[in-house]
Amino acid sequence: MTYCLGIKLATGLVAIADTRLTSGTEVTTNKKISIHQLENHSLFIMTSGLRSVRDKAVTYFQEALDEHGVEFKKMHQAVNVFGQQVRRVFREDRDALEAASMRFNLHAIVGGQLENDKEHKLFLLYPEGNWVEVSDSSPFFVIGNSNYGKPLLFRSLNYNTSMQEALKIGFLSFDSTRVSVNDVDYPLDVILYERDSFHLTEHRYEKEDLTYLSLQWNMLLKNSVQRLPNDWMNPIFDKIREKV
Repeated sequence: MTYCLGIKLATGLVAIADTRLTSGTEVTTNKKISIHQLENHSLFIMTSGLRSVRDKAVTYFQEALDEHGVEFKKMHQAVNVFGQQVRRVFREDRDALEAASMRFNLHAIVGGQLENDKEHKLFLLYPEGNWVEVSDSSPFFVIGNSNYGKPLLFRSLNYNTSMQEALKIGFLSFDSTRVSVNDVDYPLDVILYERDSFHLTEHRYEKEDLTYLSLQWNMLLKNSVQRLPNDWMNPIFDKIREKV
């Protein structure tokens, strides 16, 4: 499984992705973010799903960029081309996957800014090759194992959140997922994009880099639970005491 999170803010984009790959009992590490950087063209792709179809689709997309990259002036044009490559891989691999009882399950988050975009963009692309763009009212997409990290995002994140705060919230969302499942884990890849900069900044965090932050968050949660009022529970515990 995977945990990939893309966030669109007024000031830029934040993207994080775990790197754990599991196949049966085998566990390995590999990047789930690819960066495609040209002059005045900055975009990244994060994916979840079968590694084989992911690598093939990204390779085909890079070939298309090499041939036609200067023709992409807006992000939606690049996303359309990536969607075409996803459909191409589906046509090529569908029969083999179905014969092996496997499902074509490639999802992608594509973000960045190209030369004629008025602002940075963030898209969610489905296995069928179609896409939706993120909204300011719900400024993030999660693919992969999304159940455990979303509540924190919904409670804490909005379009005007700072990039620093968004990265902090994004890490806590990843950490909530990591401690709940065994197929999401470090290293953690992070990409930041500042609006109109046309430059992607990438960094990798190892477990030892952030363990103290995870432990501190855990302690804060425990303390917060203990500090919540108890009076709302009195009616039911009063009933217990009445029976004693």
